[in-house]
Amino acid sequence: MSREDPPVEWAKLRIAVVAGDERDPEIARLAAETGATVTAFGIPWPPQGVAGVQLAESAAAAVDGANYILFPIPLGVGAVLYAPHATEPIVADEALFSKAAPDAWMFCGRLRDEIRASADAAGVYVHEYDPDRELMLLRAPAIVEGALQQAIEATDVTINDAEVVVIGFGNIGQLLARTLRGLGARVHVAARNPIQRAGAYADGLLPLSLDELHDLAPSLDMVFSTVPAPVVDRPFLERLPTGTLVLDIAPPPDHADLDAAAELGHRAVWARGLGKRAPITVGRSQWAGLRRFITEIELARREGRTWQG
Repeated sequence: MSREDPPVEWAKLRIAVVAGDERDPEIARLAAETGATVTAFGIPWPPQGVAGVQLAESAAAAVDGANYILFPIPLGVGAVLYAPHATEPIVADEALFSKAAPDAWMFCGRLRDEIRASADAAGVYVHEYDPDRELMLLRAPAIVEGALQQAIEATDVTINDAEVVVIGFGNIGQLLARTLRGLGARVHVAARNPIQRAGAYADGLLPLSLDELHDLAPSLDMVFSTVPAPVVDRPFLERLPTGTLVLDIAPPPDHADLDAAAELGHRAVWARGLGKRAPITVGRSQWAGLRRFITEIELARREGRTWQG
């Protein structure tokens, strides 16, 4: 048996896809292709349905007996899941998790304390995969394309010859900064980590520390924030030229003060859920990671050990 590709008895597994956006029908379809029983609720549902997937009447019905629960990457606020196509809020509470099979796993992008507590109380294991570098890099091109699309629509100047700053130089920040530079912008990169600043310098970008942002602000045309922290605050926003684009990719609740940005006359854009920019491509890459997790968990169970992620 190959450890790289161990056989999984998919036909014995139940997978629930609960909440999400346009990429989730593709994830559900690919999950069903394995032979697993797949139920879904709170995802966009095309008129022709999704091949092999059963649309449940409720989130509880979808989760009932599930060995694996797939929640969306943009998780939502508090215990309420991100489900713009649902007719009512979907709450990930202990009652929902208690419907799952014993020793079930739930996967999501970035976990919230309220959801972790409910899953723990119901005996459901959880794994957040936003930090998974392979998965994030596979999604990154669609996220960057989506960010550029929104930036172009929200401004009346070109990216070429613009003075821009990318705050954060992680997986998304790196690709975004390089792409902006390729489009002719003068790209500054603000990062707390000196190694990330050195990496930006090596890429031909203009690095600076977060403390230096305020001095740079008056010269900027565009601000792209990729960090889940309130770095883009009112004092910084007050130093920007009126009408500056302030585009935030970070999830709630810790992101740029976009209310203050709008109040100060800037072009404030919260670019959430950019992974749905190319839902088929992103759904496929996301499922590749999820399939890998499930395969590793099933192998660990056969060997009598607990998967550590």
